[in-house]
Amino acid sequence: MCSHLQKKLFEEDGRFHSLWMEQRFNYALAAIKDGTVDSLKAIKDDIAELSKYYSSELWKMDFAADEAGHLPPALKRGVLSEDGIWNLLADYRDIQKKNQ
Repeated sequence: MCSHLQKKLFEEDGRFHSLWMEQRFNYALAAIKDGTVDSLKAIKDDIAELSKYYSSELWKMDFAADEAGHLPPALKRGVLSEDGIWNLLADYRDIQKKNQ
């Protein structure tokens, strides 16, 4: 990965900018709400990245930073909500099972 892109995507300590994951989270929520086959296909990569992030040490670090009050108060936190991201991933799996 080029250094310019790495600076855009990662913090100096190696943590992924949660802003990018928040965008994926919001996009996936909207697609699941829409429920069309095309919108669900469009979020396949987003769901994979969100699942990987949620099960990573990076998510745990971001979650802990949020709990400790180290993140800006105005920051959207859907991706840092345990229930929010878990429910999103579960809803996606349920829809996929129904569509098989």
